[in-house]
Amino acid sequence: MTQRALDPSGDEPNRSSVPSGTDRPVMIDAGTELDPVHPVELPAPGGGRGLTAAEVAERIARGEINDVPVRSSRSVREIVRANVFTRFNLIIGVLWVIMMFVAPIQDSLFGFVIIANTGIGIVQEWRAKKTLDSLAVIGEAKPTVRRDGVAAEISTSEIVLGDLIELGPGDKVVVDGTVAEADSLEIDESLLTGEADPVLKRAGDPVMSGSFVVAGGGAFAATKVGREAYAAQLAEEASRFTLVQSELRTGISTILKYVTWMMIPTAIGLVLSQLVVKDNNFKDSVARTVGGIVPMIPEGLVLLTSVAFAIGVVRLGRKQCLVQELPAIEGLARVDIVCLDKTGTLTEGGMDVTEVRALNGADEPYLHRVLAAFGASDPRPNASLQAIIDACPVPDGEAWTVTQALPFSSARKYSGAAFDEHGGRTSGWLLGAPDVLLSEDDPALAEIEQLNQQGLRVLLLARAQGPLDDPATATGAEPCALIVLEQRLRPDARETLAYFAEQRVATKVISGDNAVSVGAVAAKLGLPGAEHTLDARRLPTDPDEMATAMEENTVFGRVTPQQKREMVAALQSRGHTVAMTGDGVNDVLALKDADIGVSMGSGSEATRAVAQIVLLNNSFATLPSVVAEGRRVIGNITRVATLFLTKTVYSVLLAVLVVCFQVEYPFLPRHLTLLSTLTIGIPAFFLALAPNKERAHPHFVRRVMRYAIPSGTIAAVATFVTYLLARHHYTGPGSLDAETSAATLTLFLVSMWVLAIIARPYTWWRICLVAAMGLAFLVVLVVPWLQNFFALKLVGAQLPWTAVGVAVIASAALEYAWRLVSRRFPV
Repeated sequence: MTQRALDPSGDEPNRSSVPSGTDRPVMIDAGTELDPVHPVELPAPGGGRGLTAAEVAERIARGEINDVPVRSSRSVREIVRANVFTRFNLIIGVLWVIMMFVAPIQDSLFGFVIIANTGIGIVQEWRAKKTLDSLAVIGEAKPTVRRDGVAAEISTSEIVLGDLIELGPGDKVVVDGTVAEADSLEIDESLLTGEADPVLKRAGDPVMSGSFVVAGGGAFAATKVGREAYAAQLAEEASRFTLVQSELRTGISTILKYVTWMMIPTAIGLVLSQLVVKDNNFKDSVARTVGGIVPMIPEGLVLLTSVAFAIGVVRLGRKQCLVQELPAIEGLARVDIVCLDKTGTLTEGGMDVTEVRALNGADEPYLHRVLAAFGASDPRPNASLQAIIDACPVPDGEAWTVTQALPFSSARKYSGAAFDEHGGRTSGWLLGAPDVLLSEDDPALAEIEQLNQQGLRVLLLARAQGPLDDPATATGAEPCALIVLEQRLRPDARETLAYFAEQRVATKVISGDNAVSVGAVAAKLGLPGAEHTLDARRLPTDPDEMATAMEENTVFGRVTPQQKREMVAALQSRGHTVAMTGDGVNDVLALKDADIGVSMGSGSEATRAVAQIVLLNNSFATLPSVVAEGRRVIGNITRVATLFLTKTVYSVLLAVLVVCFQVEYPFLPRHLTLLSTLTIGIPAFFLALAPNKERAHPHFVRRVMRYAIPSGTIAAVATFVTYLLARHHYTGPGSLDAETSAATLTLFLVSMWVLAIIARPYTWWRICLVAAMGLAFLVVLVVPWLQNFFALKLVGAQLPWTAVGVAVIASAALEYAWRLVSRRFPV
């Protein structure tokens, strides 16, 4: 038994009705309680004029306005707080203050780098916020509100308590309210209640914000607005800046958590070793201790991830693509199956009637007159009906009276209308899918099949012999005409489908139309596997069998909204990452359940509300840009994360070795600031923003650590070996500076080799980038004032060349380790 939808409190809605013509206020107490001081008067069904201008002004003055929170991004204050007040900034800030008192300015450079990084992060995220906010305003749905008897589109934030809001197929209920007018109004509340079946609403029934219209029309009076509306809090949280929910950010947070655990005991051991065990100059010991702690922190990694995402949003914004949830950029790059709705995605919204083919000897001029009346009966025609309206206009002064109307439903696959014709004659008609309205042995189906194979869409006009809303009427309807429609293909669809095929992303076309017709359209666009079509009415209900059918076929026709949802779930059960595109109300449930939902900007309000990505320019060809941005972000952050975490690993291991061997820490902060800038900071910035078409892979943490751990270990061992050799070679005053210089040379060369590996495959600019970093370090070694500034001076020839030799051996070990890891631990 189908359950009736419940209101948020769990009680069944009060379905008291409002008698036509009543003037009294109606109070609904189940989930939609009205203001007891200022009760809302519901307009009489069919004749409501809505609020007057004076009433609107009065409600605004009382604050009864739909002041919903900003939905697209966090505030500037939140951006600054999130970028400044981090645990690593706190640690580095404390160390920076200490260094300002005990060491020269050179050893405090790391603090200025953090200030610059934080500033860049704030500016980039602020730019992304501006882009996101402006695009959200462009993509915002504008409900139709009736005031003083005039209907007009207004912003959702301008709705006031008691406003009369009109509804049509695909419209989302933007605030809580009570139905005032209903014409076969069916509302889907599944996004709120989980109830799959649409609920038929009558005057007086409550409606909840977040639900949407699937059929019929009407109007409702707003009873709860702003933050009081049921879905307002959910929408605020769901549409917030959600960067932290991405796999990249989650992975980086996991890594930073482990880094913190490693850093604390290591830093304590280093402090004790340098300040207690070794009897050194106090200030020098403090400086070297800080020099050991600072490089353990991968502080730039979080910044670069934020910057990469933010720049991605700005880039996509220039292409009229609204990313409602930032991880969607990353998520679409991980998609391996894209499910497309044909209408509005592969084809443009408009259609053209190419032929009206009479059946069973029906009079063709009379059929045109019926079609004209049918078109005039629907105030919100879909694309098919609009084509009929354009082809069969109503003759002047000959309009028929509509006595009953049955709105089109994706579940029924047909609509209906009954007319009072001139001369007292009455008739009822159904218009919809031929294979639904005709019996399986009807000879007209063969004729229709031939038309479908040409990629044409065919509708059947049939005379109804009973009540339109009786399912039995459809089976007994008399076929009268075939309406042949030609769909307009999107000019950019072919190359977009080719792009997904090249990227090894499977494409599934899921449509409510005839499967053969959809397959013909897909074949015209060159979709691989377009010949593998399947009528969804023959789909198995078992999820595993359905998943097999989904993987084996490419084009699916006669798919119901619920089936779309089940098909997405079946693919996900096989481990696929699924994106769903669509623009109609019948796509909403599938869009919501898919890993990534993509809506056209011209689509219904409901689809835009649940989609993570909205293509404001209605161009399916924008999707490759989103995929490219996601792959750029994921691939490049994986690259630079390996750089940052290699530094963390060798810094921790060097500190451990120093504690174990009871020797001075070899580096001052200035040395590691120089190394980090040349081998990580500058290269990582360019690598993070570079083009990258590599397909995204899962398991970010494993992919990064499997390279960072061996690389950091080899770098630490090689550096410490050079340091020990230098300690035995150099004696007397200034020996520690010479030992530090030799160790710095080895660490720089090994780090450069890590950079050279990560920069592959080489392009001219990547070669220039690596070469420029090497040249910059050489300049530091040969320019006297830079030698003094960074306390780097190679003494003699034997140890410097020994340092180079150790680095060469370590680099060979790096090459072997990377190849071994790639072979033994593939991801």
